[in-house]
Parts: sequence; structure tokens; C-alpha cells
Amino acid sequence: MRTRSLLALLLLIPLVDAFVLVAIVGSGWLTPLQTVALVVLTGLIGMILVRAEGRNTLVRFQQKAAAGSAPTDELLDGGLLIAAGAFLLTPGLVTDLIGFLLVLPPTRYPIRIALKRWVVVPYIDNKTDGFATGNVWTFGFPDGNGDNSPFGSGGVDGGPGGSGPGAGDIGGDDPLGAEGSTADDEEYVDVDFEVNDDNSRES
Repeated sequence: MRTRSLLALLLLIPLVDAFVLVAIVGSGWLTPLQTVALVVLTGLIGMILVRAEGRNTLVRFQQKAAAGSAPTDELLDGGLLIAAGAFLLTPGLVTDLIGFLLVLPPTRYPIRIALKRWVVVPYIDNKTDGFATGNVWTFGFPDGNGDNSPFGSGGVDGGPGGSGPGAGDIGGDDPLGAEGSTADDEEYVDVDFEVNDDNSRES
């Protein structure tokens, strides 16, 4: 559904651009030749800005990579600059306006922040089960307590407040779990087995 909406929006932009050009020429603000010159001029200025911003983004990318930090913002800026170049190469004033919004830093940075917050982070968070935002179960119990644990709320080692079978009797002095029992209290049963050889010979 999102892909269809995006394609519909991309097809709608050139249509709106064509209506704007027709309105400008029809209203008499600019002649057809002046309108074409304006479209070409805005495209050339935009491509110069894309080239300059691309160099600055590449320098920041190399600096962050050399410092050992992830250049995530620079990667997003690179993608936005590529999109800006595509819009600026498309003939039209509306597409040029979108290209300028994506190439100029005062307007590109808020777009990058919004794109990172509402698109990139949720997508990565969905694919990595919460590692992008840190909302991932890494320790303990999903419900926040140990009530569902077979070892009780004290955990395996019977920590403070433990009430299960693992509380206070694992790792203690009595490995058998019987309090106060000693080796002298143990009882042994001796059973003697006798083999009747006479019965086995008669059979």
C-alpha cells in the first residue's frame, strides 16, 4: 500500500508541475522562452549546490569513518542529495523547488531527522527485534519479575527474597537439601543374597 501511494505521488508531481508551467505562461507573467530559461537556470544552480554539498558530505563521511564512528547522518544526506539531483534534473519548477529543499542544509537537516526518526529507525527496529531503540529483552523475565520462574522469584541461586525451591538450598552447606542431617544419621540396609546350588542341580 505504501509503495502504491509513493508511486502515485511521484506521478502526481510532474502533473502538478505541468499545470504550474501552463498557468505561468497563460497568465502572462513570463513568456514561454523566459519560462524555459528559468527552469534551466534553477536546474543548473541546483546541480552546483548538489555537487558542493556532496563534497562536504563525503568529507564528513571520511572523518567519521576514520574516527571509528558510524556515519549514519552522512549516508542519509547522500541519499537525500541523490534524490535532490534527480528532482533538479527533471524539467519543472515544482520539482526544482523540491530539489532545493533537499539540497540546502537548513531544510535538508529537518527532513533528515524526520526521515531517520519515522522511517529508518522503525524499519531497523522491526527487523532487529528492538535493537535499534534498545527495547529488546536481554536479561531477566519479559514481565519484569520472576513469578513465572520454576526457581521462584529469587532466581537460580536463591537470591534475596527467593521463595522457590531454589531459594536458600542451592549452593548451601547441605547439598541434599535436608537441614540438620549428618552422616551419622544415615541408615544403611544390607541384603544378603544366597544361591541354592541344589535346586539348580536338580532341575
